[in-house]
Amino acid sequence: MPNYMLLLHSDPVTWKTMNPEEYGKALQKFLAWREKLRNQKILVDSNKLKNEAGKVFRRRDRIQVTDGPYCETKEVLGGYFTIQAANYDAAVDQCRDCPSLEYGGTIEVREVEPVP
Repeated sequence: MPNYMLLLHSDPVTWKTMNPEEYGKALQKFLAWREKLRNQKILVDSNKLKNEAGKVFRRRDRIQVTDGPYCETKEVLGGYFTIQAANYDAAVDQCRDCPSLEYGGTIEVREVEPVP
């Protein structure tokens, strides 16, 4: 069965404006959703990305390394889940109750192409 990455994008302002109780409730929803995937035996991996600018590499005339992307952007990649699914439709179906959507986020679904 192929693997699919579910890339969770959201507006960082949404999370920054939550009080600790709201944030805790949201976190519990994500943990419960991850546990659902685990119980279905389709979860391969999942992680939240740190709330900090990473590094971006670009090569033009030479390799350039810059800070970013910045959290001031409209939408950032906040985390990911890798799941197993029979096909794209099955992977998409798994996203329908992801808490990210409840908080205004978007989910990008991409099939993982194994490299030999």
